[in-house]
Amino acid sequence: MAVVLRSRQQIALMRAAGRLVAETFEVLREYVRPGITTKELDRIAEQFVRKRGATPAYKGYRGFPATLCISPNNVICHGFPSGQRLKEGDIVGIDMGVLLNGWYGDACVTLPVGAVAPETQRLLDVAEEAMWRGIRAARGGAHLGDIGAAIQAYAEAHGYSVVREWTGHGVGQRLHEEPTVLHYGKPGSGMRLRPGMTFTVEPMINAGGPEAVLDERDGWTVRTADGSLSAQFEHTIAITEGEPEILTLLT
Repeated sequence: MAVVLRSRQQIALMRAAGRLVAETFEVLREYVRPGITTKELDRIAEQFVRKRGATPAYKGYRGFPATLCISPNNVICHGFPSGQRLKEGDIVGIDMGVLLNGWYGDACVTLPVGAVAPETQRLLDVAEEAMWRGIRAARGGAHLGDIGAAIQAYAEAHGYSVVREWTGHGVGQRLHEEPTVLHYGKPGSGMRLRPGMTFTVEPMINAGGPEAVLDERDGWTVRTADGSLSAQFEHTIAITEGEPEILTLLT
């Protein structure tokens, strides 16, 4: 599948979908606290999205059963919402997408549950900054490898590792398109970035090693092999001649 270059009008439609994702995160932040179940968070998100005329992008996608991918603590990605109650000191990754007027928005945040240990907050801070480093490298004329190299260098300089198996991806009128966006790599390698490309940057950063294991029971949930904490942050961006445009913000 070839990379699609979006027009400014199409990017505006994607921006509307992305804004709804950001608005949903703002709602969920108020509820992420000790004692709430991840299934309750999923219900709140689905109601909010549907009331605004959008469809949860993940629900039913290849059999996924929920609006949110909920990934607490050592879950890297694709966790199922459940009756599990969050506890003080946990972290929880919330990954979601919406389909609005034929266009997708897709993003992820990892939030602390109450007060967290300093080393846990450090993981969150480094993971988020690693995402921003990758986004800042995503300029027209640069290469896909520049994104991954920026993420990898920052995360590893702070003693963390980058998950290899799960990547960013193109997004537009399909939830997953070309290109594949690695979160590690070498500067100057890979496809050259062109204005109008739209894709996600969504590094998963582990406190321990980069190895991951897939839960064979549900076929979705991915955990760190060594049981260490993992944090993920994601935005959908559009490549321009200069700084990339971030499509999953409130503004």
